[in-house]
Amino acid sequence: MYRATQTFLVALCLLVSCLATGLRAQEAIRPFVDGLGGTAFPQKIEAVKSLAASGDPKVAEILQNLSDGKLYAPKTGGAVYLAGPTDGTYVDVLTGVAVADPPGNLAKIRLNNGLRGAIGVALSQLTLLSPDRAARLAASQDLLKEANPDNLDLLNSALSKEQDGEIKATMEAARAVIMLKTDASAEDKKAAIDTIAARGNRDALAILMAAMDNAPDDLKPVIEANIDSITRSLAVWDVFQNVWYGLSLGSVLLLAAIGLAITFGVMGIINMAHGEMVMLGAYTTYVVQQTIDSVAPGMSDYSLVFAVPAAFVFTGLVGIAIERSVIRWLYGRPLETLLATWGISLILQQSIRTIFGPTNRQVDNPGWMSGVFEIGGLSSTWNRLWIILFSLSVFVALLLLLKRSKFGLQMRAVTQNRRMASSMGIRTPWVDALTFGLGSGIAGMAGVALSQIDNVSPNLGQNYIIDSFMVVVFGGVGNLWGTLVGALTLGIANKFLEPYAGAVLGKIIILIFIILFIQRRPRGLFALKGRAVEQ
Repeated sequence: MYRATQTFLVALCLLVSCLATGLRAQEAIRPFVDGLGGTAFPQKIEAVKSLAASGDPKVAEILQNLSDGKLYAPKTGGAVYLAGPTDGTYVDVLTGVAVADPPGNLAKIRLNNGLRGAIGVALSQLTLLSPDRAARLAASQDLLKEANPDNLDLLNSALSKEQDGEIKATMEAARAVIMLKTDASAEDKKAAIDTIAARGNRDALAILMAAMDNAPDDLKPVIEANIDSITRSLAVWDVFQNVWYGLSLGSVLLLAAIGLAITFGVMGIINMAHGEMVMLGAYTTYVVQQTIDSVAPGMSDYSLVFAVPAAFVFTGLVGIAIERSVIRWLYGRPLETLLATWGISLILQQSIRTIFGPTNRQVDNPGWMSGVFEIGGLSSTWNRLWIILFSLSVFVALLLLLKRSKFGLQMRAVTQNRRMASSMGIRTPWVDALTFGLGSGIAGMAGVALSQIDNVSPNLGQNYIIDSFMVVVFGGVGNLWGTLVGALTLGIANKFLEPYAGAVLGKIIILIFIILFIQRRPRGLFALKGRAVEQ
C-alpha cells in the first residue's frame, strides 16, 4: 500500500512538472503573440518571424487564426485575444480560457500583403519541419506550385534537414523553379533546368516552356533541348497510357460481356435483360454497403468482400427464375425471346425506380481502392487496377469451372450437341437454367465492379448492353477466349480512336468495323460449334 502511494505521488509530481514546463514554454512566446497587436506592420511581421523561430507547437494555430481574422487587440496595441464562440466574447490565445473582462476597444488585427506573405512563409516553414510526413510532402508540393522566391532560404534550410527521398526531390524541384526566377548565375540556372527536366512529366514541360520567354539567349538552346526530350518521352508514355486505359475499359467490357457469352453461346438466347442483371448487382452492392455501415461501421472497407458473393447469388437466382418462368417456353423463337427479355428489362428498371427512386445512389470506394499511383509517366487510379485484376480472376475461375467441373462438362456437351447430350442422360433443361443463372450471377459481379467507377442508377445496365453484344459477336459466340480477346481489343481500339474521332464517332467506327468483320467471319475471331451456330 505504501509503495503504491509512493508511485502515485511520483507520477503526480511528474505530471505537474510537465504541465508547468508546458505553461512556461507557452508564456515564453506571449510577448511575440502580443506583438501581433502592434500598430505598425513591420512590428507585426517581426512578431510573426519570432513566433515561427520559437518552434512552439501552438504557433501554427495562432498564425492560422491571425490569417483567418480571428485575433483581436486594442487599437493602440497591447494584449491579443482570440474571438470566442459567441459574439462579444474572447478567450486567451495561448490557454483558451475565457476572458472575463476584456478591454472595450478591441478591434480585429488588420493584415496587409506583406503580413500575409510573412504568415504564409511562417506556416510553410512550420509545416516543412513538421514530424508528419504527409504534412511535409503537402507543404513541399505547395511550394513547388507557388515557386515564390521569398521561400528560397526556407527551402534551403528544410532541404538540409530532410531525409525522405520523395519529399527531398519535390523540394529540390521547387528550389530549381525558384532559381529560374532569380538573378542566379547561368551555371546555377542550368543546373536548375537539369533538375526540372529530370522530372520528365507534364508539369516540368509546362515550367520549361514558361521559362523560355524570359530565359537568357545562352540558356534557350538548353531549355529547347530539354523540352524536345520531354516531349518525345511523353509521346511514348502516352501510347502506354492509352493502352492502359484500353485495358481498363476492356476489363469492364469483359465483366459485362462474359456472362452474356455463356447464355448467348450455350443457349442461343438474345438476352436484352442482361444489362439489368448488371444493374441489380450494383444495387446489391449499395444495399450491402448501407447494411454494413449501420450494423458494423468498422467493416466498411470490406463491404465489397461481402457484396461480390451476395450479388452473384441474388442475380443468379433472379436469372434462374426468369429462365424457368419465361425463357424456357421460348426456345427456338429468337424474336419472341428478344421481345420478352426486353420487356423483363423494363419491368426490372421500373421495379428499381419504385424501390430506390430514380436518382443515383452513392457507393463509396473502400480505402484500399482509393487514390492514384504512378509508374514512370503512367498514371492510374487504384480502383481501375483492382477491376482489371478482378475481371481476370473471374475469367480464370469461369474457365476452370467449364474445363474442370462436371457442370462445365455438361454445359460444353449441351453446347456441342444438345440432342446427344440429352440422350446420354444430361438434364438439359436444368443445364439451361443453371447456365442462365451462372451468366446472370457473373453479370451481377460485374455490377459490383461498375459501382466503383460509374453511377448506380436504374439505367446503369443500358450503358453496357450494346458493347457486350459487340464483344461477344466479335470474339466468337460462346467462346470465353474470344470474349477476352474481343473485349481487350475493342477497349484498346476505342481509347486510341477517342483522341482523334471523339467518343461517339469512335464507337460508330468500331461498330462499322465489326459489321464488316462479321461479313468475312460470321462466327467471330474464335469460332465455336454449338446449337446457335447449327441453327
